[in-house]
Amino acid sequence: MTETTTTLMATGDLVLERKDATSLFSAVAPVLAEADIVIGHLEVPHTNSTTTASSDVPALPAPPSALDAVAAAGFDVLTLAGNHVYDFGEAGIEDTRRHCRDRGMATTGAGRNLGEAWEPSVTEHAGRQVIVLSVNCVGPKESWAGSAKAGCAWVEVVTHYEPRGANPGGPPRTYTFAEPRSLAAFTEQVASHVRQGATVVVALHQGLVHQPVEIAQYQYEIAHAAIDAGAVAVLAHHAHILKGVEAYRGRPIFHGLGNFATVTRALGGAPGDSPERRAWARERTRLFGFQPDPAMPDYPFHPESRNTLIAVITLGPDGRVGAEVIPCWIDDDARPVPLTRADGGEQVGDYIKSITREAGLDTVLNWAGDRLTVHLKETP
Repeated sequence: MTETTTTLMATGDLVLERKDATSLFSAVAPVLAEADIVIGHLEVPHTNSTTTASSDVPALPAPPSALDAVAAAGFDVLTLAGNHVYDFGEAGIEDTRRHCRDRGMATTGAGRNLGEAWEPSVTEHAGRQVIVLSVNCVGPKESWAGSAKAGCAWVEVVTHYEPRGANPGGPPRTYTFAEPRSLAAFTEQVASHVRQGATVVVALHQGLVHQPVEIAQYQYEIAHAAIDAGAVAVLAHHAHILKGVEAYRGRPIFHGLGNFATVTRALGGAPGDSPERRAWARERTRLFGFQPDPAMPDYPFHPESRNTLIAVITLGPDGRVGAEVIPCWIDDDARPVPLTRADGGEQVGDYIKSITREAGLDTVLNWAGDRLTVHLKETP
């Protein structure tokens, strides 16, 4: 057993539609430098390809050069399994993996086939092997890898709608759960690495987009299954807004890490955009109840999403797991800025506590200096 503590830091979504994204990381790079391993989620492919392979609202391809800033900011592992990973087909996936690899960053969650998609990133620190698995739980199915098809690792989620009383066509109750065979395949992936002595962190692409507080049923099911299989922590992203923090069996679950460095023109609905993007922009208010801040055209997200965080996970020499939160705020230039408790961290911390409590979680979050400590009580 290693006699050294390993510190992991994890962030939410990275969407970098800029050739030079250096300025986006200027405030946060010194904090990330304190970690032994830094994990982020790369939301869109970094490729020069423009051939769309998506029938959903397609992303815009991000320039490969933007990854220079990601590497310079200290990121070691980038998770890829998400709903936009296949937007530019196999070429987009392979370009992204290659551009990350060329800059010294490992990727996980996507590949030329399902076997490659399930391959974890592997990072060594002080004799400890830390692996990260990246899994898409939201679809679309066209993004999933197959035995001979490029795409991402996945767990299928089933949605059931139940009418509420005598009100045909009215708002239904919604139930979600993981399809059992794909959930079993996922947990076996986690358990197999644990059996080989690795420390496993699981990154799940899941959650209700642009909706404060609410955590869907399937999120608990899949995250708990990962911990039950031996993972030391679960990180979730996709919702583009923070979700609550859970302590389960002495392990942290971050149900939604929100946005981090996130700039895009894909969701603005400008006249020259694709019909799919314009239709999405028209539906935004009806579906999610917000309009983006016109002063931030590159940040078309919910106003509450400017509250964000860096998750800190410590792996002690005795096998003990610790977790903290560094409160951050996305400023008017779309930069994630770490906050001290006195200069705005208190307000962001209160927001994190509030959404955790309102989601029905009883997680205890206490201040320790400028960070919130997650009390990881053991549960049966």
